[in-house]
Amino acid sequence: MSFELFNLLPAVYRIRDGQLAQTMTLLTHAEQTQLTSLQTQTTPLTAQQQTELDALLAKASRGPLESLLLLIQEQIAAVDYDLGQLYDDQFIETCAPWVIPYIGDLIGYQSVAGINPSVDDSRSEVAETISLRRRKGTVLVLEQLARDATGWGAHAVEFFQILADTQYMNHPRLSNHYAPDLRRWQPGLYMDTGFDRTARTVDVRSISAPALVPLRSRYNIQNIGIFLWSLSAYPITDAAATPCATNADHGQLCYRFSSLGMDIPLFHPAVSLGEDITALAAPVNVPDRLRRRVLCDDIQRGVGAGYYGTSLELYLGGNLLNPYQILVADLAGPDGSWANLPGSGGNYTAAVDPELGRIALSPSAPAGALTVTYNYGFNANMGGGEYARAANFKVTNPDLIVAYPDPSFIDLQHAVTQAISLLAANGQTAVEIAGSQTFPTTGPLTIDLPKGCTLELRSADPARGTLLLDGEITVFGDQNSTFTLNGLLVSAGPGMTPATATSLLHVPALRPDGSANQLGNLNLTDCTLVPGWSVQTDGTPNNPTAPALKIDAASVTVAIAASIVGAIQAGEFSTVSLKDSILDATDPTIVAYSATDGASGGAPLTMHGTTAVGMVHATVLTMVSNSILWGALPPPPNPPPTKPPIFAWPSALVADRKQQGCVRFSFLPYNAVVPRPFECVERALASPQPYFASLRYGHPAYLKLLACTDDTIRRGAHNGSEMGAFHSLLAPQRESDLQIRINEYLPVGLEFGLIYQY
Repeated sequence: MSFELFNLLPAVYRIRDGQLAQTMTLLTHAEQTQLTSLQTQTTPLTAQQQTELDALLAKASRGPLESLLLLIQEQIAAVDYDLGQLYDDQFIETCAPWVIPYIGDLIGYQSVAGINPSVDDSRSEVAETISLRRRKGTVLVLEQLARDATGWGAHAVEFFQILADTQYMNHPRLSNHYAPDLRRWQPGLYMDTGFDRTARTVDVRSISAPALVPLRSRYNIQNIGIFLWSLSAYPITDAAATPCATNADHGQLCYRFSSLGMDIPLFHPAVSLGEDITALAAPVNVPDRLRRRVLCDDIQRGVGAGYYGTSLELYLGGNLLNPYQILVADLAGPDGSWANLPGSGGNYTAAVDPELGRIALSPSAPAGALTVTYNYGFNANMGGGEYARAANFKVTNPDLIVAYPDPSFIDLQHAVTQAISLLAANGQTAVEIAGSQTFPTTGPLTIDLPKGCTLELRSADPARGTLLLDGEITVFGDQNSTFTLNGLLVSAGPGMTPATATSLLHVPALRPDGSANQLGNLNLTDCTLVPGWSVQTDGTPNNPTAPALKIDAASVTVAIAASIVGAIQAGEFSTVSLKDSILDATDPTIVAYSATDGASGGAPLTMHGTTAVGMVHATVLTMVSNSILWGALPPPPNPPPTKPPIFAWPSALVADRKQQGCVRFSFLPYNAVVPRPFECVERALASPQPYFASLRYGHPAYLKLLACTDDTIRRGAHNGSEMGAFHSLLAPQRESDLQIRINEYLPVGLEFGLIYQY
């Protein structure tokens, strides 16, 4: 209430009540002592002390009539608040939390899991439902529901609008020609995508039938297609372009965007349509590949370009190239060679191929380093990138961070040695690599940690540094020491071969002085140890059978999270755990996990939400959960070997101790030798199996499960999500949220189908 009852009384009663209060002792002995202490204090009172003093003085001067009216006033205020809340409870914006489900039930709102943050608040969802009811049955609402429920790029298509049929003359569709307009490039470029406007004949099969995606019906009067772009565009900022190895021999100026020197498609991020969609999505509004024709059309707008300057930037000598200096061309020649290179003295400084991730400079281009800003496609925050990683940093004190590169350091080894010298006084330190640059190393990188100390070698946030090794990273340590690798892409350089190194990252059994290597912990977070060490221009691994990580030392605890690693070899006295990661031996018939001899049982293994490509042999499978182990036995050699193998594989997955450990909610190879599995799917003839969009590292949809994968795998995890490395994305739950929400807004008699774009 905005008034006090006591102040409404005549002054005579208030004066008499105050006089009566002066004759009474209204404070207890303790309160009186506290009041005297506060009144006689010589130093200024704090805010809390002043509040206590005001409360004691008010109580000491409050008469019995004022106290009585104060109690009555409190009850009147409670009734007034309740009456006001009853009015507020009629509106979703102001109602009490307990009223939200009742309003939702009143309007027929169906709750969802709320995986995407935009639909995880029940109040906003019910309010949004009330708003969407006004546009119920329109294609814009369906598209907005798809975008909000999944968090992915979405586009809704009414297929009846692109049917090749006789049109009703009262509603002609002048742009819907029976044959595509071949004078324009758009119809052919977007054929069979979500933005295909080519007229099709009718298909009477159901669009909602659980069929394989290529066989699903689309083009019918009652069909609505919901196209989803589940891949994301990840930026790489101000990185040096990778020169081709043939440049020196042929005098070319050819480069690739990828720091590993392979062909990759460039992506563009989605441009938001705002909170409420008022127009259907265009290609620019979804994260997708950046096509040559699209970039060529865009770049001709100069300063008005939408892609160049945001999704793609080229700098020569630190200066941003003018759009009119760039030629968009197909730079692919036969057998991986280059074609359509810009000539000397022309109008163009550089030619760009966004579909292959290639750049070719003109011979007359100004001198200077070529740096690029671009986006690549991937399915999750994994393997390092310019996404938020600061929460995973082990060393947060800025005084303990050694910045690299720095003029005071000769190379990375010098920076690491300087950081280790700080450990004696601080116990922990970090070497932080700034920028998304490529850093070649000179010789092996050696790390030797004192007892109980922690060293973190990491990329800054946001950045993704690339280490091109000239020798393996060798880690030594005393008792309870910890080495952490965070946010880095690690690959072998051109001079590193299996003849000169054993792995990319190696923990030897002995230290340089001959004593035992007692390293305690090895952590890999948001890292990539390139499967096969390095890749060719088409992504083919150069050393497919070489391990990326080798643990010879005993009692090392290896923890790998949100990372992509090649094959692992670990001695039986260590422990290895992988979480939300990919273990890739480059082929299902190559050993992905074993002891250091490449065949015997490796260290006890734990896998949560992991996809393993290759054969696995562990002494103990401590816990395998929500994972996919995609392995197969190789064909027998012909002729047979003269010497018997170290281990005869009965299956592509073997645990030496079957009475210990747990395997649950996972996909297993045929005839797997494991502890008794629980709710697992085993590979067999005519049984469900995972279908991957690609098995090749570097592909945007690398080890992503296709939507046509059987639900026993795609929804076979313990929480109903998919098995494998992308389990934590909860993609099936996002799809279920969309199906629940969209059924409410679908016009009567129509059907919808979800169509993924990879």
